[in-house]
Amino acid sequence: MSKIIFKTADEIELIRQSALLVSKTLGEVAKIVKPGVKTIELDKLAETYIRDNGGVPAFLNFHGFPNSLCISLNDQVVHGFPGQHVLVEGDLISVDCGVILNDFYGDSAYTFAIGEVSETTKKLMQVTQECLIKGIEKAVTGMRVGDIGYAVQEHAEKHGFGVVKELVGHGVGVKLHEKPEVPNYGKRGSGAKLEDGMVIAIEPMINAGKAGVKFWKDGWTVSTVDGKPSAHYEHTVAIKKGHPDVLSTFLYIEEVLAKNN
Repeated sequence: MSKIIFKTADEIELIRQSALLVSKTLGEVAKIVKPGVKTIELDKLAETYIRDNGGVPAFLNFHGFPNSLCISLNDQVVHGFPGQHVLVEGDLISVDCGVILNDFYGDSAYTFAIGEVSETTKKLMQVTQECLIKGIEKAVTGMRVGDIGYAVQEHAEKHGFGVVKELVGHGVGVKLHEKPEVPNYGKRGSGAKLEDGMVIAIEPMINAGKAGVKFWKDGWTVSTVDGKPSAHYEHTVAIKKGHPDVLSTFLYIEEVLAKNN
């Protein structure tokens, strides 16, 4: 059984660089996410930007995954393939990105609304982002993984949304997926103890309807059981001097979206 890999202060700074490249890549994607664009175009842009900035797309060829981005549309939760789908007004698109830079991984995800979306979808996006914030607030030395999961689950279910249980957050750094697993549900005071030097990906996956998911025959794509939309937001977070230090950022995305509105 693999153990948690603790990071030094210097290693956390290297992971921050990786996470910031992910964040900037998602910012570049935000510039062209609009009706009429094929999802494969987002993928090509991301791969080019990552390589031009000295990184390697972490997802490309990871266990055979054929792309640099996971792009999940509407009722797809995670791990969707970029392809020939042309984005249309009302689509919801979750974009998950990872890079390797200086031998360390960074990982982040953001859900974009294409044009005008329904009020339910807007609320889903808002609540899922709030779930991420509430989860991060519990990434404190002495707390446990279950405290993060409980905070996410309580907030999502309070608003009538379903929390995906089959897919979880994870440690990140030397590998893309490390210990511990970080579920978006759980009991307070349960699970792995959080300590300084841990770096984890916190990533709420929240469904507008039922919590259940189905796994596609392609071996990757996961969608909601009821066909209702799902949202996914993710940050890479270090636990440093007792407190959460968010290494990725949505700032680059938000700057672009603010200009477009």
